[in-house]
Amino acid sequence: MKISIFGLGYVGAVSLACLSRDGHEVIGVDIEQAKLDLIAAGKTPVVEEGMVDLMAAAAQSGRVTVTTDARAAVKGSEISLVCVGTPSAANGSQDQGAILRLAQEMGQAIRDKTEKHVVVFRSTLVPGTVEDVLRPIVEAESGKKDGEDFFLCFQPEFLREGSSIKDYDKPPFTVVGANHPYPVERLNKLFGHLPCKFLSTSVRSAEMMKYCCNNFHALKITFANETARLCEALGVDAFEVMDLVCQDTQLNISKAYLKPGFAFGGSCLPKDLRATTYLAKIHDVDLPMMSGILASNRVHLDHALDKVVASGKRRIGFVGLSFKTGTDDLRESPLVTLAEKLIGKGYQLRVYDPEVHLAKLLGANKSFIERHLPHIGEMLDADVERVIAESDVVVLGMNTPAAIDAVARHCRADQLVIDLVRVPDPKGMAAPVTGLCW
Repeated sequence: MKISIFGLGYVGAVSLACLSRDGHEVIGVDIEQAKLDLIAAGKTPVVEEGMVDLMAAAAQSGRVTVTTDARAAVKGSEISLVCVGTPSAANGSQDQGAILRLAQEMGQAIRDKTEKHVVVFRSTLVPGTVEDVLRPIVEAESGKKDGEDFFLCFQPEFLREGSSIKDYDKPPFTVVGANHPYPVERLNKLFGHLPCKFLSTSVRSAEMMKYCCNNFHALKITFANETARLCEALGVDAFEVMDLVCQDTQLNISKAYLKPGFAFGGSCLPKDLRATTYLAKIHDVDLPMMSGILASNRVHLDHALDKVVASGKRRIGFVGLSFKTGTDDLRESPLVTLAEKLIGKGYQLRVYDPEVHLAKLLGANKSFIERHLPHIGEMLDADVERVIAESDVVVLGMNTPAAIDAVARHCRADQLVIDLVRVPDPKGMAAPVTGLCW
C-alpha cells in the first residue's frame, strides 16, 4: 500500500521504518528538515532499540521518500497516518495548534484529489476532536464530505519508548474508531496481520480509550509509590507488599506498573492527565483522584529532593537524565525537574547519560531542555567514572546493568548513593545506599 505519515517523532519514525520493512511505500512528512535529512540518509531521528538498522534498511529499500509538502504526500498515497504532537498548553488544555494547521492542509490536498483518501489520526486527541473540530475544517477546505469522498478515523497507538518496534509488531490490540466500514477494511488490510485482536469502535470511544489507558498507567505508578511512602514510614517492605498484590491476576492487574520507583514523566502521561482534568473542569465534573495524581507525583519527586538535601552535601552527580532508560527523551523527565530544583538551590551538578547528545536533540525534546536546563552542556560529561569521582552524592536514575555496575565499581565510602531504581544488591557497593522508599 502507499502510506503517508505526518509527524516523524517516535511514533511516526517507528511506523515509517516498520511499514517500509513490511513492503509498503511510505512518504514521511515533517516541518523539521533535519529529521527528513536524517531519514533520507538512512539514519534515525530518535534513539530507539533496533531503529539504526531498521532505518538504514528502509532507506536502502527505495520505498521511503520524505517531504515537507503535504499536498504531494496526500496525492501520492491512499492512507495518511497523522502522528503530530499534541502537547500541553499553559492552562493544561491540549495544544492542538499543529493538528489544526495540518487539518487545513489535509483538506486542501483532498480537494485536488479524485480518489478516496483515508486519514488516520494517531495523535492523542481529546474526545470529540475528530468529529467536532477536525472534520469541519477538512470538509470546509476540501469542499467534500467525510464518509463519502474521504474518511476520517482514529487509531490510538500503544508504542512505548524504548520498546516501540517490539510493540509495533506485537500490540495488545488494534483499535480503529470509524464511522464507515471502508477505513476499517483498509486498516484491517494494513494491520490485520498483527498477532492481536482487531477491534472496530466509534471515533469518540477510541479517542477516550487512549486517555483511559494512559491515565490508568499513570494511576498504577502513583498507587505503588504512595504505597511505598506509607510502607517506608511504617517500616514495612514495600516490594514484599506489592509483590503480594501482584499475585492477584484475576482482576487484570498488570505487574508492569505495580513496582515502587521514582516519579513518572515523559511526553504522554503528564500532558494527557492535564488535558483530562481540564476537560472535566470545563464540564463541571469532579475527578478528585485524577486531579491529585500529578500533585502526588510532585510530592514523590520532592521526596527525592528531600533525600538529597538531607545529605548535607553540595556536589551532586546524576547517572541518568532522560525520563526512561534507553531513550534520549528529556521532555518532562522527573530527573530533569530534580536537577532543575537542585540548581535553583545552589547545588553543583554533573550529569552522565550515554543516550543524551545535545547535538542530536530535535523538536520538542530540544525546546524542553533549553527551557528547563539551558546550561546543561556545562553539566554533561561522557565519563561516568569522572562524574562519580567529582560528586559527594550520586543519584542513580538509570536501571541498566552497566550503569549500576559503574556506580558499584567507582563509588567511595565517603559518598552517598541515592537509589531511584532499586539496586538489586546495594550491599555490594562501597558507599552507603539510600533508596527512595526502601
